[in-house]
Amino acid sequence: MFYDKKILVLVGHPDSNSFNTILADAYAEGAREAGNEVKRVNLGDLNFDPILHKGYKEIQELEPDLKQIQEDIKWCEHFVIFYPSWWSTMPAILKGMFDRIWLPGFAFQFNEKGTFWKRLFKGKTARVFVTSDAHPFFTRLIFGDTTNEIKKGTLWFAGFKVKVKKIGPLKGISEEKRKKWLNKTKKWGKKAY
Repeated sequence: MFYDKKILVLVGHPDSNSFNTILADAYAEGAREAGNEVKRVNLGDLNFDPILHKGYKEIQELEPDLKQIQEDIKWCEHFVIFYPSWWSTMPAILKGMFDRIWLPGFAFQFNEKGTFWKRLFKGKTARVFVTSDAHPFFTRLIFGDTTNEIKKGTLWFAGFKVKVKKIGPLKGISEEKRKKWLNKTKKWGKKAY
């Protein structure tokens, strides 16, 4: 069967029964309907230690689930991440995943002098969906761009061309509004947006 794009959809919420999971499922459904090959991963279902116990002085042996995530990221052409904004950043489990797997030789390679680097995922795209209880406009106004860490410091650093979509406010959201977000997200999946 011919597939248009290879897409990895990752939920970076520790609770696999979150609204982020429902949104990711809608995105994946739309992407599959459009003829894309999709892999779906809930980070909260994986078994790994998100803590770098010795920083980068010693590289910890990666657990099988982290090795599989690395393979899925290498496989995909378009990497889609859903996560909630907690204290103006990503959940610790998602940050811990990147801390553990975003290693030299996998995501990047520094040159011999250590000043510049090769971005090993150049040519791939990424879309990050960040949910929030607050309205994205007010969050940006008060706290600035809270997605720079994942957008530039992580994904762009490795070569991904990255776009971010903020979804909110979700606090007290009506069932009608939830359905609208799900329909929009499914349409974005169809476009591999």
